[in-house]
Amino acid sequence: MDFMDFEMTGPIIIAIVFAVAFIIFVIYAIVKGQRRKLSAGIEDMIGKEAVVQTALNPRGTVLAEGELWTAIAEGSKIETGEEVIITKVEGLKLWVTKKSKEKEEK
Repeated sequence: MDFMDFEMTGPIIIAIVFAVAFIIFVIYAIVKGQRRKLSAGIEDMIGKEAVVQTALNPRGTVLAEGELWTAIAEGSKIETGEEVIITKVEGLKLWVTKKSKEKEEK
């Protein structure tokens, strides 16, 4: 029996197409997973900047790392649009302080 005498039937062709598609999907998933940004957890957010979305008096919301968070201002009221620094993470709440003017000038 010669190799050329082998007949490709419908089910065999479909199985090969699915196998190739699965292999391509697995390779894509591996590459995508390797490109993901590493994060050490929410503790890693301490010291990072956020932008006030609703006035903090003392409670409101901030935009940090692309997500909205409940935040509590340490000190005076902080207005919408101001930049703040995350000082503490407690559950799903962020404790923040106003970004000082000295840091902006550096």
